[in-house]
Amino acid sequence: MKPIRAMIVDDSPTMRAMVAHLLTLDPGIEVVGAAAEPAQARAMIKELNPDVLTLDIEMPGMNGIDFLEKIMTLRPMPVVMVSTLTQRGAEATIRALELGAFDCYAKPQRVGSDGGKLASIVRHAATSGRRGASLRLPTVSQARAATPSQDYRPAANTMIAVGSSTGGVEALLTLFRGFPANCPPTVVVQHFPAGYTTSFAQRLDRSCAPTVVEAQNGMTLMEGHIYIAPSGPQHTEVIGTASPRLRTLPGDPVSGHRPSVDVLFRSVAKMPMRSVGVILTGMGQDGAAGLLDMRRAGARTIGQDEASCVVYGMPNAAHAMGAVEKQLPLGQIAERALELCRA
Repeated sequence: MKPIRAMIVDDSPTMRAMVAHLLTLDPGIEVVGAAAEPAQARAMIKELNPDVLTLDIEMPGMNGIDFLEKIMTLRPMPVVMVSTLTQRGAEATIRALELGAFDCYAKPQRVGSDGGKLASIVRHAATSGRRGASLRLPTVSQARAATPSQDYRPAANTMIAVGSSTGGVEALLTLFRGFPANCPPTVVVQHFPAGYTTSFAQRLDRSCAPTVVEAQNGMTLMEGHIYIAPSGPQHTEVIGTASPRLRTLPGDPVSGHRPSVDVLFRSVAKMPMRSVGVILTGMGQDGAAGLLDMRRAGARTIGQDEASCVVYGMPNAAHAMGAVEKQLPLGQIAERALELCRA
């Protein structure tokens, strides 16, 4: 099998060397070139024709976001954004994912802290099937999500739980564009590096009719609110009976992630509520077992179909084990989930 040809774009010689080291730990990945800035990168892309690009966000001459937008317009290819753990870096990364970047990777703070994560992301990017013009999913303005019903009213004691990973930024923007301002309480686990969920919640809040916030320990679930589980050293659960609320708690990674979709879904399965579980695009199988628990407990469950996924990993794992009641294209999921919670 031919190796995956990766190219690195980063203005720091130290970071170029570190990224190259992390990638070549995987014998199936070959680093074919490294560029210090976009002008050099353009020439090298034409010459080397890499399978995947890793791209820094802050560089001289042209920042990574502007360069990514040109790539996606002129020569679409899988791009993994490599960014620093800063508020500015997080906001830029969210924008990059909206533009069609495959995934984001937080620059490691020390050598040996990666655990093969970057190589895994690059491998999935190269084999995801996102080629040519198909690299870019519909933008928020183009997505064919259902228009929220003006007379929608959710039943009492209902909620929606959503899990997503790679490709989830665009998928969640599309999904929640179809939600009315008075949607059922909705809790989301989207896999992000620590520090990114605050910016993402703010971005969603500006784009959608419901109120979108980063989940905090003790928050009561309220109609018209979407809660984004915070990334970092904790999981997010739903607890309580008379007054369902959120609980964030420290813990080891579950299904390889923290926060974990499985942890959220399993907590919802124990709730005496009419609930809907939704599993969207993403690598791996986090959420599959938890969604099965939900279905066995009487919840309705929906999986994103393969054709509309960036990576048909999590929905595929859930479908294979019988956790998904119905598979749907991304643009139809909002309408179905809302209908299942309608008064």
